[in-house]
Amino acid sequence: MGKLEDIDVNELGEKVVKVIKTIYDPEIPVDIYELGLIYDVFVNEDYEVKVLMTLTTPNCPVAESLPQEVEEKIKSIDLVKDAEVEITFDPPWSQDLMSEEAKLELGML
Repeated sequence: MGKLEDIDVNELGEKVVKVIKTIYDPEIPVDIYELGLIYDVFVNEDYEVKVLMTLTTPNCPVAESLPQEVEEKIKSIDLVKDAEVEITFDPPWSQDLMSEEAKLELGML
């Protein structure tokens, strides 16, 4: 039997989400998580994180820098061994993916 882990992958996943929520879309005053740009966060037993995310548009001005920022911020979490961000446009982002909070913030509700 291995020793008990200090932190489980779910907890680490929550930390990753917290960090992601500190990253904002440059054009919209809402974090990328509430915007619905993060499709999935995977954390494996080795504390490697993979994030599946999208951008508001394929030619988004931060198409290069945003995924990199997400990756770097996740890598800065103590326990994370590695992080990889994969961009997908399937399904394409739409305003329906935004949280109620984001819609409220943007006066859409």
